[in-house]
Amino acid sequence: MTIEEKMQSIPKAYQAKEAESKWYRHWLEKGYFTPKGDGTRPTFTIVIPPPNVTGNLHIGHALNNTLQDILIRTKRMQGYDALWLPGMDHAGIATQARVEATLKKEENLTRHDLGRDAFVERVWSWKEHYASLIRAQWEKLGLSLDYTRERFTLDEGLSRAVREVFVRLYEKGLIYRGEYIINWDPEAQTALSDIEVIHKEIEGALYHLRYPLKDGSGYIEIATTRPETMFGDVAIAVHPDDERYQHLIGKIALLPVINRELPIIADAYVDPSFGSGAVKITPAHDPNDFEIGLRHDLPRIAAMDFSAKMTEAAGPYAGMDRFACRKKVVADLQEAGVLTRIERHVHAVGHSERTGVVVEPMLSTQWFVRMKPLAEAAIEQALKDRQALGEKEEESEGASEEFNNMVEADSISIKEANNREGVTSVEVTTGTEEVISIEEVTSTKKSRTVDHPNPDQALDVRAITTEGRTAVRFVPERFRKIYLHWIEHVRDWVISRQLWWGHRIPAWYCDDCGGITVSRETPEVCMHCKSPHIQQDEDVLDTWFSSALWPFSTLGWPDETDDFKRFYPTDVLVTGHDIIYFWVARMIFMALEFTGNNPFHTVLIHGLVRDSEGRKMSKSLGNGVDPMEMIDRYGADALRFMLSTGFTPGQDFRFRTERLDAARNFANKIWNASRFVLLSVPDETFDARDRLEEAMEKGELSDTDRWILHRLQETIVAVTSRLSRYEIGEAGRVLYDFIWDEYCDWYIEMKKTELYGEDETQKEKALAVLIVVLEHSIALLHPFMPFLTEEIYHLLPHGEHKAHPESLIIYPWPTVDERLMGPSSLEVVSEVIELVRGVRNIRQEMGVEPGRTVTLEIFADPDFMGAVEVHRPIIARLSQSDVVIKDRTRAQERARAMHAIGGVTRKTEYVLPLKGLVDVAQELDRLKKEWERWDEEVERAERKLANPDFVEKAPAQVVEKERQKLADYLERREKIRERLAMFTAALNEERKADRHEA
Repeated sequence: MTIEEKMQSIPKAYQAKEAESKWYRHWLEKGYFTPKGDGTRPTFTIVIPPPNVTGNLHIGHALNNTLQDILIRTKRMQGYDALWLPGMDHAGIATQARVEATLKKEENLTRHDLGRDAFVERVWSWKEHYASLIRAQWEKLGLSLDYTRERFTLDEGLSRAVREVFVRLYEKGLIYRGEYIINWDPEAQTALSDIEVIHKEIEGALYHLRYPLKDGSGYIEIATTRPETMFGDVAIAVHPDDERYQHLIGKIALLPVINRELPIIADAYVDPSFGSGAVKITPAHDPNDFEIGLRHDLPRIAAMDFSAKMTEAAGPYAGMDRFACRKKVVADLQEAGVLTRIERHVHAVGHSERTGVVVEPMLSTQWFVRMKPLAEAAIEQALKDRQALGEKEEESEGASEEFNNMVEADSISIKEANNREGVTSVEVTTGTEEVISIEEVTSTKKSRTVDHPNPDQALDVRAITTEGRTAVRFVPERFRKIYLHWIEHVRDWVISRQLWWGHRIPAWYCDDCGGITVSRETPEVCMHCKSPHIQQDEDVLDTWFSSALWPFSTLGWPDETDDFKRFYPTDVLVTGHDIIYFWVARMIFMALEFTGNNPFHTVLIHGLVRDSEGRKMSKSLGNGVDPMEMIDRYGADALRFMLSTGFTPGQDFRFRTERLDAARNFANKIWNASRFVLLSVPDETFDARDRLEEAMEKGELSDTDRWILHRLQETIVAVTSRLSRYEIGEAGRVLYDFIWDEYCDWYIEMKKTELYGEDETQKEKALAVLIVVLEHSIALLHPFMPFLTEEIYHLLPHGEHKAHPESLIIYPWPTVDERLMGPSSLEVVSEVIELVRGVRNIRQEMGVEPGRTVTLEIFADPDFMGAVEVHRPIIARLSQSDVVIKDRTRAQERARAMHAIGGVTRKTEYVLPLKGLVDVAQELDRLKKEWERWDEEVERAERKLANPDFVEKAPAQVVEKERQKLADYLERREKIRERLAMFTAALNEERKADRHEA
């Protein structure tokens, strides 16, 4: 193939869309996503957190899935039978609400118009449509999912597992039917789980009401934010130690308007410092009041019905909407003199995530899971897990403040929210943002030391407890404490939902004897009286019920299938910190109960992807990012690399398009470097590995060759060890640093002299090293940027006699070749790089135009002069200079004599004479203007900071920013002052020399 033909076959620019479509199809056709081992290889399993079949994937899904795919691809290349099992969640209320809204909008129909069976058919059609969209999005993102094992939470197999769990828990007395306060959505007409309730800070009012005492001796004042619920009041409670009310305990107060008698009781729950210290007790509309009612055997009176209309208990207000009633009753109480004052009060009010309406705490008969026995087993296991993992019992350093913040937020929510299950979903920014952009990470070069992996540091290995169970590790470790706090405060879980879409509760009610039959299969008769007149419960199970079984139901449980025996327990769960309780804890509960083991060995926690201002992405703010649009604009690899390198376990990070630009630039850099190397290859039969082995045997490798090969070995170690510790972002940043900076910017540039030279032996040797390093680099990078790396891999020459893997996805993970570790060459080349970098900086500072050759005098240590001489062509080419090498002992004298500017490395000093480098007089004029500019900025900032009004009244962060500006201005002015002095001296010297010549 001629050079022209090769140039045509390798496009100038990387064609992302074409490569993405081609290689994903190739991977699927070859079946690479499906593990095919014979059972002799170790397994690595992830079951995907199932997205809801309600629409498009968001940027959080893209982050979560990218992290999982990196882990799966890495393990597959490391020789594991790697299974990533895909699936989707039926998302009961969310999906039903979307379908109902579509029905109403497009056909003006309700689900009741269609009937249950017809409506459920419509939802199945919706599911099929959106499931195909989700699969298409998975494909665009490049996820290596085993579609042959795809699951759905309403699949027959998973449905059987759900029924099995329900029946077993019922038979053990851990599922029961009872009356309790639940979150009720009056519009959707269903109970809600806590995670489906969004608490918003609302500026409302605190109403102070006087309830008269029955004996006419006065009144007792209470404060409430919801005066419409007063018609459900059955008592007034005070703290038993509150001296203000000791004389009233045991007396009777009267409920205004309807004069219901209310006993005044003592209960330690009451906070004496809130409001008046007296609290009205409404057991049918508040979970805490419900508990008080149980303790004091109080009746339960519903003030409103399930449509949020007032009941007959509200007397003259019966039939009114709850908020209309509030307005009317406040006016009436004010007129009657019962309402003494109204004060502004900001408090958290629960809203339905799906319909947006205010959630009403309602007394209802529902199905519940008794959580305490399950939680106790999980707590006991968590302590054993910690021991097996060698974790300390104390809080890990730095976790205390975060933990306290989360717990404090949780405690507030328990007090203020309705029907909290001991814990709420608390959104917390879990750390400072460490990564601004890829360039910022790599702008300060790290020391080039070997990062040898410590087996004790690897986190991707199983730890086994004394009883043979897989121990669960939380990454970061501090989240175990948060997990334990939540499960220690667990309350019973309401699992029934008044929906049509979901797992129908496997319970049947007898019309004749009233008995309940719970069964795995549909019964024909009542198990109690054998009557055929039985009706199945209309409700469905909470979506989280089936999700709690996800790690083992997807692998065939309750059957002992081959997949279950081979792939369970799974390895890693990648999830956000906001659902540790709602999902992670429940999966652990259920797995311990039904499989006798933990469901996974690692819970890898990621934070939220926020917008550039640090705000949570939401529809209301309009700041969401569609990952598919980003892929269309930047390519899947760029999005994956941006997300993964921005990842630090447990921390949120901000989404910026500048990061995507940087990631796309990285992809283009790799492509251009690869193209340059490939165009230098003589033909497809060139075998780089054989040629490298030959060069090693003959001692042909140069310092620069040994340096890049040494750095490759260090990079292999660093990337492998970081991935084993789930430091995925850091692993990606190490690769970025090595590929962009060392391979592309230094080694390729160093080798151009040999590649363009006449010596074919040197040319082939240079090509061999270039190709071997490139091949290993793209192998390491493949989990992060699979499409680009696969494309390059298939362009590389692999020789005629070598059995290379047919695809990079199954390429053996690179391992260290100790023969290629050479510290001596590392020192030499590091010196050369530091010297060239210094000269380049001087050229830039002096404004020397690119392409202009300058004089560079290098004063080297006697024992290093030979190395400098060997690398003279590289130094000259990369610094664009005529190199003169001299003894270092004369460097200072020479620099002073010639008014030169220069720098120092460990083994050398180097100088560039100012004369001829720049026009000294012209540069002096420019510097004077620059000094005046920064002097003005210094004065401005100093005036601003000397102004008491600014310092005292401006936000602290604004003042601090101004102080940082001043420090920057002072530093810049000082540097210019030093340059002014140098150029002034140089100009004086020139004039002196001119006078002498004259």
